[in-house]
Amino acid sequence: MNSASSNLTTNATAASGAVSPTAGSPASVTAPAGTANPANPAATAPVASASPTFSPLYQQIKALITQSLQSGEWKPGELIPSEVELAGRFKVSQGTVRKAIDELAAENLVMRRQGKGTFVSTHHEARAHFRFLRLVPDEGVPHYPESKFLEVRRVRAPADVARLMELKSGDAVIFIKRVQYFDGVPTIVEELWLPGLIFKGLTAERLVEYKGPMYGLFETEFGTRMIRASEQIRAVCADADAAQLLNIEAGTPLLSSERVSFTYGDKPVELRRGLYLTSHHHYQNELS
Repeated sequence: MNSASSNLTTNATAASGAVSPTAGSPASVTAPAGTANPANPAATAPVASASPTFSPLYQQIKALITQSLQSGEWKPGELIPSEVELAGRFKVSQGTVRKAIDELAAENLVMRRQGKGTFVSTHHEARAHFRFLRLVPDEGVPHYPESKFLEVRRVRAPADVARLMELKSGDAVIFIKRVQYFDGVPTIVEELWLPGLIFKGLTAERLVEYKGPMYGLFETEFGTRMIRASEQIRAVCADADAAQLLNIEAGTPLLSSERVSFTYGDKPVELRRGLYLTSHHHYQNELS
């Protein structure tokens, strides 16, 4: 591996949390497999059980750029350095940087704009509004619904919520319940749980006064950007509570979804459970 590759491997390892010897302190030495350990003559060094693995150079560049995004070096909506500048920074070819950015763009972490450069993706972009909202009208143009917040309170995480969000049972979470309306018709009932530590200060008043998408609020005021989501969908019948909120008969078929959304580092930062009325809407997903 050339010197640039070697340096990048070291940087990527450091970014992942591996610890290197402190300057001025002796580094530990491992004796060759099957030979005596000089620190403990009675012991022998174990035989390695696995060979080291190496990621391609562009993947290391991608990891370093992602690290800069996560640390806030480039904010959502900002222009990132050009491919030439990044190539000089990391001492690799422009083609290697381009391949890394291609993958970041495919994952919606950055967005290319013809003739302008590459920008950090943001939930304030019009096209980003529908990345996580998949319910669209059978007729007409997709549009964002209006929300009526029924509950916003700080509670202790139930066991099932804590497990899905990788919290301890009883940790503080923000619980939100709302109904969403399309053209004045109640269509979605949602319950959300957010980590209380990250979203400290989130109130019903702030949610009501904010007119943009909720994920835009999370990004701007709480420094949390939703990167991807894992979702389970099934058909259910409306119970009495859902029927009342959606103004339908109990037993009406609904689409039920449970979604966990993740930020950088695959950290879960939202659990969302929704009931969708599909009499005039459908769930749309594009597979590629």
